[in-house]
Amino acid sequence: MAQREEEEAKLQRLCVNNCGFPGNSTTNNMCQSCFQLQSAAAPASASPPRSCSPRSAPPARPPAPVKLPEEGDPKGEAAAAAAVGPQAPERPANRCFSCQKRLRLAGFRCRCGELFCGQHRYSDRHECSFDYKTAARAVIARENPVVRAAKIVRV
Repeated sequence: MAQREEEEAKLQRLCVNNCGFPGNSTTNNMCQSCFQLQSAAAPASASPPRSCSPRSAPPARPPAPVKLPEEGDPKGEAAAAAAVGPQAPERPANRCFSCQKRLRLAGFRCRCGELFCGQHRYSDRHECSFDYKTAARAVIARENPVVRAAKIVRV
């Protein structure tokens, strides 16, 4: 019965760092995580043991170094200008591409990618750069694959 009480006392020892987890005599009466932290920190520096409570925050990482552009580098100058002064993003204007008429709710987007009013919505009414013939040929070729019959062997 005395042995059993000693074993229970060994099992119920808490970590020396007061983190709330059970300690072990083989790890200097520390819990496993405190022991690993101390063994990792011991070769680097002689710091006091840290608490391993679940509420503690992980160590903060240092910010990544910022690479400054070299002089005479056109890409670097553009990147530096963009980083220094935030510019407002360009929003698309709701105006007809041909006549610059302001479009409210009804604007027609052409296949060339521009926005047009009701008068200029057709490709013959504005200088459309989209090639309808080539697009139609590609659709027909994709939808109608070439079918070839197997060669018949005559006896």
